[in-house]
Amino acid sequence: MIVAQSPFAHPRFRAAWIATLCSNIGGLIQLVGASWMMVSLGASAQMVALVQTSASLPVMLLSLWAGAVADNLDRRRVLLAAQVFMLSVSALLAIAAWLGWVTPLLLLACTFLIGCGTAVNAPAWHAFVGDALPREVLRSAVAVNSMSFNIARSTGPAIGGLLIAMAGAAAAFTTNAASYIGLIVVLKRWRVAPLPHKLPRERLLFAMGAGIRYAWMSPPIRIILARTALYSVAATAIAALMPVVARDLIGGGPLMYGLLFGMFGVGGVCGAVSAHRIGQQFSTERIIQWSAVTVASGAAATAVGTLTLVLPALVLAGGGWVLALSTFNASVQLAAPRWVAARAVALFQMATFGGVAAGSSLFGAIASAHNITVALLCAAGALLLSIVAGLLFPIPEVGQLNLDPQNTWIEPEMAHPLATRSGPIVIAVEHQIADADVPAFLNVMSERRRIRIRDGARNWTLWHDLAESTLWVERFDFATWLDYVRHNRRRTWADGDNTDALRRLWIDGRIPTIRRFVELRTEQQVRRHAPDSTIATL
Repeated sequence: MIVAQSPFAHPRFRAAWIATLCSNIGGLIQLVGASWMMVSLGASAQMVALVQTSASLPVMLLSLWAGAVADNLDRRRVLLAAQVFMLSVSALLAIAAWLGWVTPLLLLACTFLIGCGTAVNAPAWHAFVGDALPREVLRSAVAVNSMSFNIARSTGPAIGGLLIAMAGAAAAFTTNAASYIGLIVVLKRWRVAPLPHKLPRERLLFAMGAGIRYAWMSPPIRIILARTALYSVAATAIAALMPVVARDLIGGGPLMYGLLFGMFGVGGVCGAVSAHRIGQQFSTERIIQWSAVTVASGAAATAVGTLTLVLPALVLAGGGWVLALSTFNASVQLAAPRWVAARAVALFQMATFGGVAAGSSLFGAIASAHNITVALLCAAGALLLSIVAGLLFPIPEVGQLNLDPQNTWIEPEMAHPLATRSGPIVIAVEHQIADADVPAFLNVMSERRRIRIRDGARNWTLWHDLAESTLWVERFDFATWLDYVRHNRRRTWADGDNTDALRRLWIDGRIPTIRRFVELRTEQQVRRHAPDSTIATL
């Protein structure tokens, strides 16, 4: 039964979820086909692992750009463009496979291009869902999206293995091409009002820089991304080496590979289904630690190579893998306001898939240099090291943060008209602070500096007047007046705690004086022949 707090209570989400499930199944069928075709071409273990790398590397390279696009354009249109692109590449790969033209390099190239489509699709999809659903069901929506992928993991590889055994890899590639059609149809019909843009859109390079700056100056996001990358490097070894496990450790064919991948997916479904309940009972850090233990145990058990041990081990590893990633994903989204949500998801995707790409190459190389058993045991050890990292840098709890914009700032009227590109703009804020409150004031201003720079301010400094001991001047600047306006409109309710703490320190509640300056080049700006010598243009 669908409960009120379930994202499935929203009909459009239900339709998109079903269509996404079909698309995910198609993608897993394609990945199984590509991996097994690489095996059938006689490639080495490292080349087989590079299939996973070629699928993951584009996400690391393009996600931030894709996130900036999704934050500045209509996310629905971005999704449609990505889906059509992936359908086209998949169709071309299917045609090449039917004609017998596929080579290892062509296979890797097409897998890479499909990965490019995934890179564009993922940030837009997660942000789009966040726009369409209430915040209180966002964590559940992330979990059920993960569940969709892991239902695909449990069925897609088995279907893919069966298709390959009966009709060859070309049938798998054709199935994947057809799987995009349903989601394209749903997206054409699902119209969500885009976020209102009261200001001109940011240029992409500046938007990418703003996303990086926000993540870097936001300690919760910075810790989540670092931990995600570390976890993904080690946890990906099982999936990357699974074709070789099926062929060399167990001595099976494509059906065995599909069975192994399917068991991994069954575990993923279990992890996704239980994510909401587990998230209510345990802290985020505890969930990540236990997930690392389960995946490490699964990797070590898989290294033994006994089928009766490998199958339950893969279920265990799949559950831990999905539970960790859905937890990381939800934490990133809850730690970012909507204006930068897609870029935050993009950085999460970069951390995840960058770790997957690096881990696939690393453990593929270890398997080629030594053997599969050694590679899997090394991965298990690396996962245990990630637990140690958690003791030093635990994942913060961000679910209660109110990151909605305050929308209380009113653009001031200036004595001289300003264009949006006028600048540089220098801001000086004069605070009156009693001598006894200076230590507390400096602590508050340290946090204020972080907030200012995170939201776009440059060159923040704090000045103390030498003649008036109670006068402190906070100084920072912006490239243009538009950047100053953006900075003020990005302030969230969570930032209000810092403002409240500062307000309590002002002498007699005296509101600071704010002075705004624009830098001018007098030889160009002064009207030489105007009697009042007023400024011509700013």
